Amino acid sequence: MAAHLKKRVCEEFTKVVQQQQEEIATKKLRLTKPTPSPADALQYLLQFARKPVEAESVEGVVRILLEHCYKDNDPSVRLKIASLLGLLSKKCKGFSPDCIMDDAINILQNEKSHRVLAQLLDTLLAIGTKLPENQAIQMGLVDVACKHLTDTSPGVRNKCLQLLGNLGSLETSVTKDGEGLAVRDVQKIIGDYFSDQDPRVRRAAIKAMLQLHERGLKLHQAIYNQACKLLSDECEQVRSAAVQLLWAISQLYPESAVPIPFSNEEIRLVDDAFGAICPVVSDGSWVVRVQAAKLLGSMEQVSFHFLERTLDKKLMSDLRRKRTTRERAEELYRSGEFSSGRKWGGDAPKEEIDTGAVNLMESGACGAFVPGLEDEMYEVRIAAVEALCMLAQSSPSFVEKCRPDFPVDMFNDEIEEVRLQSIHSMRKISKNITLREDQLGTLMEVLEVSGKSASNPGASFGARAPEHPCIFWPS
Repeated sequence: MAAHLKKRVCEEFTKVVQQQQEEIATKKLRLTKPTPSPADALQYLLQFARKPVEAESVEGVVRILLEHCYKDNDPSVRLKIASLLGLLSKKCKGFSPDCIMDDAINILQNEKSHRVLAQLLDTLLAIGTKLPENQAIQMGLVDVACKHLTDTSPGVRNKCLQLLGNLGSLETSVTKDGEGLAVRDVQKIIGDYFSDQDPRVRRAAIKAMLQLHERGLKLHQAIYNQACKLLSDECEQVRSAAVQLLWAISQLYPESAVPIPFSNEEIRLVDDAFGAICPVVSDGSWVVRVQAAKLLGSMEQVSFHFLERTLDKKLMSDLRRKRTTRERAEELYRSGEFSSGRKWGGDAPKEEIDTGAVNLMESGACGAFVPGLEDEMYEVRIAAVEALCMLAQSSPSFVEKCRPDFPVDMFNDEIEEVRLQSIHSMRKISKNITLREDQLGTLMEVLEVSGKSASNPGASFGARAPEHPCIFWPS
C-alpha cells in the first residue's frame, strides 16, 4: 500500500513539472521602447530651442518636428513644436519655408486646441512674411485665415485678422487650380469684425486695417463712419486704435465731402475728423487722451475756424454760451417765472432747439485744447503743448489767435518736463509772436524762481506768490 502511494505521488509530481516546463517554453520576451512623458518632451524641445541649428540640417529638423506634431497627443507639446517651426522659418537663413506650408495647413485643419491653432496661424504668418513675392502662397494663407475667422476663440480670430492685415491684397490673383481670377475684398472682411463681441478682436481688426494702410494699400472711405462709431467703444485700446484709423482716413481723403447729421450741409472730411477727435482729448483713459492730442497736432489741413474753436474757454452748449446756475436763477427771480409744481411741464425750457440747425462737428472742436492743457496727467499736458506748437507752425493765423498765452501759462506747471516742453514750443514759434508786458513778467518770474531753485535744491518751484496777474495764486 505504501509503495503504491509513493508511486502515485511521483507520477503527479512529474506531470506538474513537465507542464510548467512547457508553459515556460511557450512564453516570449517583448522589448518595448519607452515613450517620453509630455514633461520630458517639453524639456527636450526647450533645450533644442536654446541651441543653434546649422543651415544644412534645418530641413531635416523641421521634418522630425512635423512628424512628432502629427503623432503627439499632448497639446502643450504640439504648441511648442508649432512655435519652433515659426522660429525656424523666421531666423534660419538659406531655408525656404514653403516646403512645410502644406504640412502646417494639414495640421491646422485637424487641430482641436485653440492655443495650438493660434500658434499655427502665427507660424503661417511667419512663412508668408518670409515669402512676400510668392503670390500663390499669399493667396493660400489668406484663404486659410478667412476659413478660421468664424472660430469661437478670440485668440484664433486675432491671428486670422493679423494674417489678413499683413498678407491681404486688393489685386486680382490667379487661383490654385488656374481656372480664373479670385478677388477678395480684404477690407470688407476685416471691417465686419469692427463690431465683434470681444474687444480684443475689435482692436485686432482696427490694427489689421492700419497694417494695410502702412503697406501702401489705400483704405476705402466707407470705413470712416465705422471708425467714428468706435470712438465711443467701452474698451480703451479700441478707442486708441480708432483714433489712429480716423486720422489715417482723414489724410487720405481730406477734401471729400461728408454730410453733417441732422442737416443738409456738407463738410470737409478732415474738418469732420478733427471735430470727432477733439472730444477724445477728454477721454476717461489718459493713454487715449495722449494719443488724441498728438494726432490733432499733425492734422495740418484743418480749416482755420476749426482750429480757432479749440482755444475757446467759454462753456458751450450747442454753439451758444451756457449760463451758470446762478445767472439762470437770477433771471427767473426777476421775471417771477419760478415753477409752482402745480402745472405739468411748468419748468420746461421755453426755447425750442431745432436739432437740424445744430452743427455737431463745430461744437465738438470747441475748447478741445483747454482740458488737455489742464489735465491731471502731465503726459497729456505735454502732448497738448506739442500739438499746439505743431498747429501754430503750420498755420500763421492760428499763431495770432493762440498767441503765447497758453505756452506761457504752462511755464508755471509743477512738472519739469511740461515746463521744458513749453519753453521748446515757445522757441519754435518765437518768430511769429510778440510777448506782452505781463507775459514777459511771467517769463522773468520763471527764470528768477528757477535760479533760486538751482542755488537752493530744497526750494520747490513756485515757493512764493507771483506778482503778475497771469498766474493764479490762491488767497
